[in-house]
Amino acid sequence: MRPVFPYSTLLGDVICDVLSVRIDGKPLPYTKVSPSERVVALHESGRAGWEEAVLDLDARLPEEELRNGPWQDVTCLAVLTEKATNSRTTVRLAAGPGESRRGSITLSRVSHLRRATLSVLVVATVDGVAGRLIGATEQDWYIDLQEATPVRQRDVEVVEEDFRDGPLTWLRQFQDAPWVVETSDDMPRVYLNKTSIQGLLGVLHGRGGSPAERVIRELAASQTAQEAWSAMFHTAISNLDVDDDGTPVMPTGWREAVLRAMLPDVLPGREPTDALFEINERRTKGFGWSELQTYIQYAAGRRAKLTKKLTTAVRATDRSERKAD
Repeated sequence: MRPVFPYSTLLGDVICDVLSVRIDGKPLPYTKVSPSERVVALHESGRAGWEEAVLDLDARLPEEELRNGPWQDVTCLAVLTEKATNSRTTVRLAAGPGESRRGSITLSRVSHLRRATLSVLVVATVDGVAGRLIGATEQDWYIDLQEATPVRQRDVEVVEEDFRDGPLTWLRQFQDAPWVVETSDDMPRVYLNKTSIQGLLGVLHGRGGSPAERVIRELAASQTAQEAWSAMFHTAISNLDVDDDGTPVMPTGWREAVLRAMLPDVLPGREPTDALFEINERRTKGFGWSELQTYIQYAAGRRAKLTKKLTTAVRATDRSERKAD
């Protein structure tokens, strides 16, 4: 669902393609660029200490609609952002061959950490007001600094960090926790604490082992997965965009995937748009919000396969006790 603006906007699509990528002036192999996934993977690009990546872009706008519409001073902008570093780079795309708009945008490695988002925006003067957004790409590109394969959809990323003395200083306030879930970036992330419980990571990474180790592994995996799903759901429903009549707009990316996966268990029998509307009403107005937490916890447990893993752990313990007898 597209957001509704109180002025004329473009009906036609705005499409962006990455034509080529250069790493410190050297061409990036095109196997690192996936037009179907709309992802550029910069990790293991062949140059470990690279400083900047330059992306050559080609944008296509509904030019006939622009010519006949009520817009003046139309400008096409490419915007590169990353929430993790609060960085933003904007360049203007100029007229290219035919009706395309072309230009290059530079990603500086020192300004980015994990995954940047590349969007194309179309702004114009509307009703005498300059700089109004009249169109944008519906599916942005991802520029991934930590992946070697250009894949758009990823599972929750698990990162091992020293919460006490590691480089991520914000984790130090959680140094007694075995893990924390972080959902503010473009990809959810579970941070495992390497120093909170001695031997925990060895058990989590192990295969087989004693019945006790298997029980710990299953229970820890279930608990982290349930916490991750619950945190992702709450993040996905916070700060939803709404249209003019107050109807919440389904978010994109991993947030959309999480909501579509969990809403049938949170509010059974509802269409996703109806369920999203009711949840947003409860969250913003307060009524029935606390009662809904039980259903959110249940839905997160189902996605984490909590019952199955707990059953496996109990059976393993029971078999061990029977053998001991």
